[in-house]
Amino acid sequence: MTPDLQRSPYHSPRTLWALCIGFLLVWFYMLGVRTLVPTDEGRYAEMAREMVATGDWITLRLNGIKYFEKPPLQNWMNAITFSLFGLGDWQARLWTGLCGLIGIFSAAYTAFKFYGCRVGINTGLILGSSFYWVTGGHVNTLDMGLSAMMTLCLCGLLLAQRDGATAKERRNGMLLCWSGMALATLSKGLIGFVLPGAVLVIYTFWTRDFSLWMRLHIVKGLMVFFAITAPWFILIWQANPEHPYFFFIHEHFQRFTSNVHKRGGPWWYFFPLLAIGMIPWLGFVVHGLLDGVLSEKSKKERQFHSKKMLVIWSIFIFFFFSISGSKLPSYILPIFPAVAILIAATIDSLSTRIFKMNAAILMLVALVCVCLAFFLPQMQKESFVTPLYQAMTPYILLGALLMLVGGAIGYRHAATKRDTAIIVIAASAFFGGQVITLGMDQFGQYKAGVHHIKAIKAELQADTPLYTVGLYEQSLPFYLRRTTILVEHPDELEFGLGIQPELWIAKRSDFIATWRTLHQSGKKAVAILKPEVYVDLKDEQLPMRVIGQDPLRVIVAIP
Repeated sequence: MTPDLQRSPYHSPRTLWALCIGFLLVWFYMLGVRTLVPTDEGRYAEMAREMVATGDWITLRLNGIKYFEKPPLQNWMNAITFSLFGLGDWQARLWTGLCGLIGIFSAAYTAFKFYGCRVGINTGLILGSSFYWVTGGHVNTLDMGLSAMMTLCLCGLLLAQRDGATAKERRNGMLLCWSGMALATLSKGLIGFVLPGAVLVIYTFWTRDFSLWMRLHIVKGLMVFFAITAPWFILIWQANPEHPYFFFIHEHFQRFTSNVHKRGGPWWYFFPLLAIGMIPWLGFVVHGLLDGVLSEKSKKERQFHSKKMLVIWSIFIFFFFSISGSKLPSYILPIFPAVAILIAATIDSLSTRIFKMNAAILMLVALVCVCLAFFLPQMQKESFVTPLYQAMTPYILLGALLMLVGGAIGYRHAATKRDTAIIVIAASAFFGGQVITLGMDQFGQYKAGVHHIKAIKAELQADTPLYTVGLYEQSLPFYLRRTTILVEHPDELEFGLGIQPELWIAKRSDFIATWRTLHQSGKKAVAILKPEVYVDLKDEQLPMRVIGQDPLRVIVAIP
């Protein structure tokens, strides 16, 4: 199918600028309209807040306790943002928001250099409206930072190795590739270079292009890589000799080969997540991958096969995390830029029937959302959850309506105005998804416990101890601007507390004794309790005054 280029909105700079500006306005606005949801969003905001408060940018801490699970790049970027703009929700998400944009514009520019302006524009539209990529760009977690840096790595390699690249372009592209690997390593660890390295090995065996290794600028690249990564690893090792074993063995080898983090899942875990994540372009995914496998057969043996590289990148990373002993939904984010380029490169050649099928899938998703909006509140067993779903209903309905209209317009214009149809589908999915995400903030506020902040702050003074018993609050410390004293529940801080046991209270009996002593001396204290713990402490007649309560927590103060 050849688009009607005479009527293409892609030929109108005004239209393209309007789309870009409107997209960016909504993208940045949405960074600050939702509460930071535990666990990840609250955790990484609090770690950066503590970094600014303590002035220690080497040893990472959470709740004042050494926390060695991840490298520092995201915490550094968040800490810089807090230093420049203050503490807040949008500031905590600014780095991931920028990383999402880095991925979109890097992929679009690379597609433009390889396949032309139309494919570049389509890549930006596809990736910038894919549900998972957009959502990942608005959540303060490490996976979007990792994905953006790995995208720089991939795009640098593609640009450096493309047919006709000059010596300067090849050098600069490879230095960008090595820098991307280094920053990916500082974002989330060894997978930052292990995954790209494995992709490169597979590619060279598939295409038999072993001469590629002579074009990687390995010496200069390694110098760049270690110049970026080595300083922090050396400094934290010097300050904390226990760091290397925990970080390299526990957090990498054991995480991949076992279920030590209790984040396992079946082999098909990521298939439904990929399907959801690629909305509204799900109908094109298989066609894009197949085109990448079957294309470029006419190329000479030593020429670069960009689409095969994109296919290997997508499939291998997906397979790698599928066999891993640790799985979380956001792990497959790094494949989305590659899949977007593959779809964009083949979308013009697809039949009207396939395009209409994809539009129909978007309409079907919209109808499913409508059904969920009406039935989810009635399906809940816990009465306290029902109002949260009811509050979401108008947002879901509005978002579904936008997607339904967009899908219908895309279906109608699939044959005659394909570029218009692509823009409408992308815009409706982007805006519809953002509306639905906005409606989910009711759950975010509930999980984070922000409704209790005013009551807690009214009890706190500079020297008032704040305990968490039987649980650890991931978001409240950030909003309260202070750490807590953990009691009997180390959560993910077990390793750090093993090094610094004085920073917590391991036994509930010791907490009870401490609380009674504070009460007898007339001092203040506040504790956030797991509901079952509150019942037990009440049975023991511990002097407590309830200042806040919900199904997740009971907040008490010394009367």
